[in-house]
Parts: sequence; C-alpha cells; structure tokens
Amino acid sequence: MIELRDVVKTFDGFRALDGACVTVPDGAVYGLVGPNGAGKSTIIRHITGIYRPDSGQVLVEGEGVFENPERKSLIAAIPDDWYYFPSATVRDMMRFYQGFYPAFDAARYERFKEVFPIPEKSVIRRLSKGMQKQVAFWLTLCCRPKYLILDEPVDGLDPVMRRQVWSLLMADVSEYGTTVLVSSHNLRELEDVCDHVGIMNKGKILLERSLSDLQDNIVKLQAVWPEGTGAPSLSRDVEILHTSQVGRVYTYIVRGSAREVTERLAGYRPLMMEALPLSLEEIFIYELGGEQYAVKEIVL
Repeated sequence: MIELRDVVKTFDGFRALDGACVTVPDGAVYGLVGPNGAGKSTIIRHITGIYRPDSGQVLVEGEGVFENPERKSLIAAIPDDWYYFPSATVRDMMRFYQGFYPAFDAARYERFKEVFPIPEKSVIRRLSKGMQKQVAFWLTLCCRPKYLILDEPVDGLDPVMRRQVWSLLMADVSEYGTTVLVSSHNLRELEDVCDHVGIMNKGKILLERSLSDLQDNIVKLQAVWPEGTGAPSLSRDVEILHTSQVGRVYTYIVRGSAREVTERLAGYRPLMMEALPLSLEEIFIYELGGEQYAVKEIVL
C-alpha cells in the first residue's frame, strides 16, 4: 500500500503540497486527478523518492521511500517527460533498467518485441514522441514492478497503441496484483480503467473514494414542472451543486444517491423526473466548485 500522511512541500515560499493525504490500496488502479498546478506531479515525485517532504510521511508498505533502495526497487514510473540517456539505444536502456530492478524479466522483454515493433538498436532520441513512449512502456513493464506510477501515460500514443498499453496494464493488475497510480487529464479514459479516484486541488486531496462510491454520491437530475407553476425551491431537501434550464427542462446536479434524491423530490410532483449518472469529468468539475470551473464564453 502507498500512503501519504499530511505531506507538506514548499518551493520558494509556495506550498505545492499542503497536508496532502493519499491512500492507494494494494491491487488498485488509482486515478489522481486535479487542475493544472494542483500538485499531482509533486505527489508522484514524493512517491518515487525524488523529493523529501518538508513534513509528513510518504510510505510504501509501511516504510519511508526516500533514500530507501529496497522500497524503490518495488516501484517503476513513467513520467510525462520520460528520461533516457541522450545516445542510448533501446537495448542500452534495457541493460540500464536490468541493473536496477532485480525482478527484470528478460524473457518478457523479448516477447514484447512483437507488441512494440521498434528495432532495439534504435537511438531513442531519434524516435518520435509516441515511439519513445512505447519504449518507456516496453522497458517499464519488463521490470515487473509491484507499484507502477504513471503521469499522463498514453499521451502521444495512437488509439490502437493506447488500447494495447491499457490491455497490458490491466492484465498485470489482474494476474500479478500490480498496484497502479495514474495521473491524467483524460478523465474519460481514466473512468474506463480506475477503481479508485483521488481529486486534488491547491495541494490538498479534496476527496478520495472508490469510483463506484463517488458516482453513487452525486447525481444529475432532470425534471419538468407543471406549466405555470415554475420550478420550486429544492434546497431545503437536497444539496444542489448546479442548476441549468433549457425550455421547461431543469437539470440539477445534486449530492446524494439517485434513489435518495428522487424519493425526496417526488413530493414536489414533477411532471417528469429522471436521475442520470455523472461521468468522472462532470464529477470532477462540480466537486471543484461547479460553475467556477465551467467553460466560460468570451465575446470577442
């Protein structure tokens, strides 16, 4: 299990992390989401042992990870800007990874040549961004990490390769119990693969739940009220995060389960009422403040 307990990190007086608390259960696929500058990459650099926290604890299997080679050997990471030696070929970097990871699987490296059709004598810096990302997955998955940390992992990959990579990742989670923490702005994609989600902003984790619990706790409700009566005030019975109207159809974003919300509002006798699940992207927007994060229309 990965844990961050009240972690604070300051850069030149700016608090990048302000008491951040994260719990990533073993075997989970954990999606870390938040706006730009929320602190996601800073959390990743703490988990991978690059940064030492100013205060608080960063634990992997109950031990601090900073300057702990034993714990670091359990972790592999693909950052947004993956590092390789400037003159290195794919095979050169394979040997480098092999020297650091005791569980490196050379047989898997050979098998993955069929998945990632890149000549191993290719100099990595001469490859396209998408091909470099393929090399990163090729080598990292061969490390057989217990904990895999990904920052914008499939950025630059074509749709077919994105599907291939996610398939390999999910197979490792299923077969070997690999724990995956992934930070991405592609919330639609995360919704398909994650079972836990942490939403953060301004250096703090706002909420952290299983995806199913998160989707059960906020609902989109559409209602039509009798003509001439107008929409009643619903705030006494439910917590409304956002309201919009198109013609006679009112759409409410409401905190609570679909069953609880519809039962409470049935007494207002709408002509029509329907509860709809929210996507992870919609949950993200409204948990961060609703209209404050909505797309703004600018008149030019």
